[in-house]
Amino acid sequence: MMRWIMPAALMTLAACSGGKDEKPPTETADKAAPAPATSAAPATGDADLAYTPDPSVTPPAAPEPGVGGGDRAIPAAIQGRWALKAEDCAARPGTDLTALVVDAKTLRFFESAGDLARVRDRGANRIVADFKFSGEGETWDRLMLLGLSGAGKTLVRRDYGEGAAAEPMRYTRCAA
Repeated sequence: MMRWIMPAALMTLAACSGGKDEKPPTETADKAAPAPATSAAPATGDADLAYTPDPSVTPPAAPEPGVGGGDRAIPAAIQGRWALKAEDCAARPGTDLTALVVDAKTLRFFESAGDLARVRDRGANRIVADFKFSGEGETWDRLMLLGLSGAGKTLVRRDYGEGAAAEPMRYTRCAA
């Protein structure tokens, strides 16, 4: 009897771990998401905030020429200051832990920044793009969808690829 219990227990443990070493949640959060993701059930107008990445497309080695200008920039409607927690909008820059500042070609978080490397899909209120991130002595690539919802008052961010947050994040637009 004991001979069957031990292998069964080991298989149960193996099934739980998935056979991979996983990074602690805080390490993933520090990279592209400076704060824990908030659950985001699809809201009205979010139909255009879905994207299915092509796994055969790899991140570019360097930003593509012309990225950050014209139709190869982050849409003007998305640019500005955003925060996961509305109360962080009132925080002084540098102390606003959930803030995200977006310009034509850069995403700036509390401890990291991502430079636009390639635009995969773009509209007036939406962009799907590859970003090259750096922060805390590390670099990484991330495919992201950024799109507006709620009459432009909410920015929905979806990350794709290994280490990406499972759920989209919703940011509130901060007053200028």
